[in-house]
Amino acid sequence: MFVKLKVHPGERRDKIVKKAADAYEVWTKAPPERGLANASAIRLLALQLGVDAKRILLIKGATSPAKIVKVI
Repeated sequence: MFVKLKVHPGERRDKIVKKAADAYEVWTKAPPERGLANASAIRLLALQLGVDAKRILLIKGATSPAKIVKVI
């Protein structure tokens, strides 16, 4: 299953909102450097979906706020 993410790094708190069946918007405290915001967004999505974070792969958008991840 592919999921679209819109990530807002460097926010005051961690938050995730479901926008559509396959789209989420994520606000994370992690800074947008060294992949910290990506890792935090994947961790938040894993908690939301109830899966292990290791089962979520970043497919596209490593340096962009718009990302596509694959849940395996």
